[in-house]
Amino acid sequence: MTTRRTVLVSVLLATTGFHVIPALAADAADTEVHRLQSTWEAIKFSVPEGDEQTRQMNALGEDADAVAAKFPDRPEILIWDGIITSERASMASAFSALGLAKRARDILEQAYKMAPAKLDAGATTSLGVLYYRVPGFPIGFGDKAKARQLLEQAVKLAPAGLDAWYFYGDFLYEQKEYPRAAEVFRHALGLPPHPDRPVWDKNRRLVIEERLASIAAKQ
Repeated sequence: MTTRRTVLVSVLLATTGFHVIPALAADAADTEVHRLQSTWEAIKFSVPEGDEQTRQMNALGEDADAVAAKFPDRPEILIWDGIITSERASMASAFSALGLAKRARDILEQAYKMAPAKLDAGATTSLGVLYYRVPGFPIGFGDKAKARQLLEQAVKLAPAGLDAWYFYGDFLYEQKEYPRAAEVFRHALGLPPHPDRPVWDKNRRLVIEERLASIAAKQ
């Protein structure tokens, strides 16, 4: 899920002869999840902000839409499709940003209904981010109360989820609840690092440290 320059069945078959088909499908879906995740990370953290980053993220978004259409019952894929669509919204012009944000919300709501705790509460967290970063009525669908509810749920569903804690802290920071935000950020920094996602982990922690420094400067 993400900053505006900062805006996811199992098929059980009793007949032994069919077991290989769902297993292969599951492997293919898992491979796609990893590919979408790693490509998103490369674009977000390695490509400088600007037209080229936006072009690559839009291309990845079209790719993610196609993968989600192929695996509509896999919440992990829906989560990544929603995250990437949300990222596209954060890079888009004012004319198209809200439409992309609404689409991301709809995708993530599907994933949330299926598996709110999947991928460290990825759908729950990402929905919460949309609700506090998108403008409220009458411009958009933003809702700070709903955002708070979702992000508080996310950290309960994913107690070791770095993104869940980071975005909960960021929400509190944006609401100027600085002491509580600092507590949440410090908790996030105390979580074990993710050795399988070093680039994302490092960059997320850097942003958290920046937020903590900003809070300290306000006190």
